[in-house]
Formats: sequence, structure tokens, C-alpha cells
Amino acid sequence: MNANDGNPDHSIRQAALARLAEVAVAAMTRAPLMNLRGSNRGRLPIARARQTAMYLAHVAFGLSFIRIGICFGRDRTTVRHACALIEDRRDDPALELGLNAIEAGLLALTQALSAPVKMEARS
Repeated sequence: MNANDGNPDHSIRQAALARLAEVAVAAMTRAPLMNLRGSNRGRLPIARARQTAMYLAHVAFGLSFIRIGICFGRDRTTVRHACALIEDRRDDPALELGLNAIEAGLLALTQALSAPVKMEARS
């Protein structure tokens, strides 16, 4: 468990990162966001999209299985299983390329959003 897990601001940031991964995958797969958040497993494309979002939340943002489970309304063992499934599928060059692209985009976006804002001097 991370030392910052008890910090409400840290928990909110982690939830936001999980949602960012979820939204990115939903946009890329054209899966309805409401279906990814559904309490049931859903059809295979929806389940795969959810698994991919969980995987990216773990790999790109370093969120724990417990935290991802909380954010996605799933058990940590379900998250672990999802991550293992996606990791096993990375042998597919097209999937590997897509995951790398989404991960790079997510990291670039979060870095840009957390960079300090420079105020321009008005003349």
C-alpha cells in the first residue's frame, strides 16, 4: 500500500487518472463509456475495453490493483486478471502499437496538465 493512499487529494488524483484511462480507451474503441462503467461484464468488446483501461491505469499511472478496483467498481483480483489478459495479448504487434500510443498520449497529457502555468506579463 502506498503511503499517500490515506491522503484524500491523492485518492482523488488516482481516481481522475483511472477515469482518464477509461475515457481514452472508450474514445479509441468507440465503446460507450456507460457500458464500460456497467456493473455487469458486458459483451467481449466492452469487457476488453474495460480490461485495457484497467491495464493502462496500472501500467501508465502505477495505480495499485486495489485502487483500480475501487475506481472501476471491481475486485482487485478482477483487475489483476484483466492486466494479465492484456499483457498476454501484447504479442500482437497492432495491439502493442496501439497500447504504446495510448500510454504515451496519457503520460504526455498528464505531464502537460501538471506543469506549472506561466503567467505572461501584461504591458
